[in-house]
Amino acid sequence: MKKSTFALSLLLSLATAQTWAQAPKWPAITQQTKPWTRWWWEGSAVNPKDLTNLLEQYQKAGLGGVEITTIYGVHGAESQFIDFLSPKWMDMLSHTLTEAGRLGMGVDMAQASGWPFGGPWVTPTDACKYVTYQTYSVKGGEQLKEAVTFMQKPIVRAINHQVDIKTLVDPVAKNKDLQSLALDQVRFEKPLPLQTLMAYSDKGETVDLTSKVDAQGKLNWTAPAGNWTLYALFQGWHGKQVERAGPGGEGDVIDHFSKTATQHYLQRFDEAFKGHDIKPLRAFFNDSYEVDDAQGESNWTPQMFAEFQKRRGYDLHKYLPALFGKDTDDRNRRVLCDYRETISELLLENYTQTWSDWAKTQGALIRNQAHGSPANILDLYAVTDIPETEGTDLLRIKFASSAANVTGKKLASSESATWENEHFLSKLSDIKVAMDRYLLGGVNHTFYHGTNYSPQAAAWPGWLFYAAVHFNPNNTFWTDFGKLNTYVAHCQSFLQEGKPNNDVLVYLPIYDSFSNPSGKVLLQHYDGIEHGFKGMPVENTTEALLKKGYGFDFISDKQLQRVTGAGAALHTGGVTYQTVLLPDARLVPLPTLERVLTLAQNGATIVVQNQLPTDVPGLGNLDARRATLKKLLGQLKFADAGKGVQKAAIGKGKILVGKDVDQLLAAAGVKREAMVDQGVQYVRRSHAKGHYYFLANHGEKAVEGWVKLQTPAKSVALYNPMTEKSGMASVRNAGSTPEVYLQLAPGESCILETNEAAVTGPAYAYLKTAGTPQPVTGTWDINFVKGGPELPAKVQTKELGSWTNLSGDAVKKFSGTATYTTSFPMPTGSGEGWILNLGKVAESARVQVNGQDVGTLIGPVYQVFIPKSQLKATNTLTVSVSNAMANRIADMDKNHVEWKKFYNVNIAARLPENRDANGVFTAEKWAPRESGLIGPVTLTPATTGAQVQ
Repeated sequence: MKKSTFALSLLLSLATAQTWAQAPKWPAITQQTKPWTRWWWEGSAVNPKDLTNLLEQYQKAGLGGVEITTIYGVHGAESQFIDFLSPKWMDMLSHTLTEAGRLGMGVDMAQASGWPFGGPWVTPTDACKYVTYQTYSVKGGEQLKEAVTFMQKPIVRAINHQVDIKTLVDPVAKNKDLQSLALDQVRFEKPLPLQTLMAYSDKGETVDLTSKVDAQGKLNWTAPAGNWTLYALFQGWHGKQVERAGPGGEGDVIDHFSKTATQHYLQRFDEAFKGHDIKPLRAFFNDSYEVDDAQGESNWTPQMFAEFQKRRGYDLHKYLPALFGKDTDDRNRRVLCDYRETISELLLENYTQTWSDWAKTQGALIRNQAHGSPANILDLYAVTDIPETEGTDLLRIKFASSAANVTGKKLASSESATWENEHFLSKLSDIKVAMDRYLLGGVNHTFYHGTNYSPQAAAWPGWLFYAAVHFNPNNTFWTDFGKLNTYVAHCQSFLQEGKPNNDVLVYLPIYDSFSNPSGKVLLQHYDGIEHGFKGMPVENTTEALLKKGYGFDFISDKQLQRVTGAGAALHTGGVTYQTVLLPDARLVPLPTLERVLTLAQNGATIVVQNQLPTDVPGLGNLDARRATLKKLLGQLKFADAGKGVQKAAIGKGKILVGKDVDQLLAAAGVKREAMVDQGVQYVRRSHAKGHYYFLANHGEKAVEGWVKLQTPAKSVALYNPMTEKSGMASVRNAGSTPEVYLQLAPGESCILETNEAAVTGPAYAYLKTAGTPQPVTGTWDINFVKGGPELPAKVQTKELGSWTNLSGDAVKKFSGTATYTTSFPMPTGSGEGWILNLGKVAESARVQVNGQDVGTLIGPVYQVFIPKSQLKATNTLTVSVSNAMANRIADMDKNHVEWKKFYNVNIAARLPENRDANGVFTAEKWAPRESGLIGPVTLTPATTGAQVQ
């Protein structure tokens, strides 16, 4: 196909309004299907009038709800600061709940002023802890001469400045002007309490000496015969402070491993909520773990020894050398694994579950970012009502959506588009790609990150946050932001329907990771594959599954216990899967292996990459557990099944072992979606009559042709969530698994609704070019209608290009909207209409023909179909183009106009070349960026209709 014809036929769909009135029905757009946004309350310097005004603007732009997160304030607004959870703050929350309800919007609330959970009411007893140790050597017949004491070294870390710790008082929350101090971590110099003193002899003897240490640290003990090594453990105060805290929220972070600390923390909210109706509040939110993005790690809790004994079945006191990597390699790994598993369970039960239970007493849900935690985050997500992720990696995203899928939760959310580009450079088309990535990862309830509360009185650009994408009315893309929100709402309206429809449950080999030492630290923090599983077989395996088009979810050991099966199908969370895949997992607990074998006995096919588990994790009762493992695996008798696959029949099912996962899954009868070979990414859900597919082309080449589906269907409805056009797709081989005709330009997406029955309806109108592009020539009137710092004068031109190239200085610093108006005669051609292609646009455009709106275009494709009936002998074309904020910001920085006036982190540059001498973002060196309608603008005759099979 000719390049021009190919490009013009890439649109999915466009037809007359009369045809689409009978098209397949879009799901309703609701508060929940719309995108929501994090709403930063800087300094909580909010007032009822501006709260109402902003909520109305958000609602008009198509946002479904807000999540209130209180953070640090703005210089100059100190008189308006409101302390977090104070009576006045609660009044502002109540006003927000009332106004949001009036507008049909939802409200969530971050349960800390900043993150992680913490604040001035957290006592030293409830604050996060760490463990440190010292060793001593004593020979038989001698006494230890040194005092068994440990003085904590002072640490103070603050954001963007130095603080002398001698000027601070203990506890931190009692210091004045905490907003200016912007403290991140504080450890005061003080003696640490001894947790235990254990003696280990060269003959294998162990003695607990803790009770023999007096208040001054003197050990009253004479060593028996032999050489003794003493381990003294001390409990320290980690000192992590709440990050980005607003007024009244500054203070220590809680001990997440202590149920008492969590309960004490939540009691403060009980007190604040008295006398206020918070029932309209949908959910409480936690913005990731992030306790250990500081010096050292929070790795201890006062009840650790007792909890370890109860959970692991042996006394950790006797294995301190192994805990700190000083024993044999095997014992080191086993004790470390048991310690990490204990930490994981404490974080799950004493923090996440306790918090969730408390939220239910308030009639609310919890939304939780579990990533970054020193725990199996799949289990943390499993007890979360709305699991939430962030980032750009699909495998990372799938951890949250997997937990939602296998536990039957309707929603999985995301902190979206945090750092797409440098400040002020992100286009709506960039954000659209980011939103597609979350949808492809199984997320169906997105949150922008984020939108700043900014009073009407604040000068442009208003109050901003340090992250790079600014979703607020001062952003010039706000003019067309509603188009993106409608697009997301349409996508999510499908992806919140039905049920997930993945085939493979990928076992997460957490015990292999628990057993793998991490340098000099005790904890391993889990954040997708990158942190915790990097370099392990599961990394390459799951990347290959994505590349090959297999639908899968991760599953944990605890979650596997809930999987049931009768026959080949596996059920969990109301969803059916075809197989469990063990990705070369070496260490597997007996209950997990027993469950997998039981599923196989009942008829399931279990797929094992490379080899069966070789050992059990942990130390307790090791010999007996190893004997059981050997017995369980000994019952499996393998035979060659061909293509590198070994098969063992067990009960009604089978175990397949091999190196090539693609061959293994094929042998298990699992089919992949081959559309990925054509550059089409997908996520799939099932509904009562068929399936929903969300498809996206994120490649550089257009996709046009027949695409095969791996689910049965006799008819397929096709929806374009950007253009809002729909119809019955062209389908062939409809008797089994059909092929569907698609037209997807790079960056485009669509939704398929399949049906196993034959459904009739208006055909999807594919575009076919019927001639060559015809340039739109003539004079353009350029009128700058909205923006600043001033509106440039009206201009006429015959040559399109960036408006920054026009004469005068005003156009070079202008950020806002300009209208481009011209007239053109009826173009030639015999089709049903013409494709209007705007060429290059910086950055988004609204198009009118003869005074009628024909589309809002946010890119990357800037073209729209115009029916012949809408044109006359002479026509008026008006294109309203909005550029980015960049040129106006650059002008302000060049003229040293102060707008960066935020406590704590000011405006952080993503790229080092955009940092000034103080490390703060600056656009001073930026040249004017292309802006406006750059073209060329063309009209190409086109026909519409169904693709011939």
